[in-house]
Amino acid sequence: MIADRIRSWHATHAGTKRKYNEDTWVDRPDLGVWAVADGAGGHQSGEYASGLIAEALDSLPPELSASELLGAVRVRIAETHRALREEAERRGGNTIIASTLVAFLARGDHFACLWAGDSRAYLLRDGEMRQITKDHSLVQELVDSGTIAAEDAERHPHANIITRAIGADVDDLVLDKVSGRLQYGDRFLLCSDGLCKTVPFPQLAELLRSDNGVPPAQSMIAAALALDVTDNVTAVAIEVPMADARDSQS
Repeated sequence: MIADRIRSWHATHAGTKRKYNEDTWVDRPDLGVWAVADGAGGHQSGEYASGLIAEALDSLPPELSASELLGAVRVRIAETHRALREEAERRGGNTIIASTLVAFLARGDHFACLWAGDSRAYLLRDGEMRQITKDHSLVQELVDSGTIAAEDAERHPHANIITRAIGADVDDLVLDKVSGRLQYGDRFLLCSDGLCKTVPFPQLAELLRSDNGVPPAQSMIAAALALDVTDNVTAVAIEVPMADARDSQS
């Protein structure tokens, strides 16, 4: 099974301007589950939201089948969505307790990616990297409608406005999904928007492609800090190592 070979790395930082880090991550190759969550609502609220998501995924039972795992993740995120809404109502006022999520699941020879918000997933395959998620954001809607060009999205004054999140004020949360077959040599990147809005795409691809002995997640956070990243920044890098002789004979 290709998924059994996966290895991964994670790294996070509050950034150069913020005192608190509202990002969290899940890095559980033993469960076949990885995720990045970017909390919204300010210190305590943002940390609480992303942390509740991480707890829900981190405590998934082991040895679930692919369909069971996918169903369990959807159920747990729906429960977390309701819990965050209830907590926001309990606190009252204009309290916001929400978080983006990008989650990566692997079983056998297949993967699935679920997301809400603008935390992203990328796939590096055969030397070429591409984004496999699509932001739930105001600027993405403007790009889709042709109002602005894609290259202007990151610099748009409303680039930080998301249109979907765990804990947002909607009854039914919808997680988008993309799935596919794993291939030997694949590398995936999950990240909060602090990374992809700071480090240029070609540099991210080069860092994910690199085999210089430094864990790719750490290299990416270092690159973001060198560019004076103002937001919290988190990266989870996932690799399916190339097949060795034993794999090719099995």
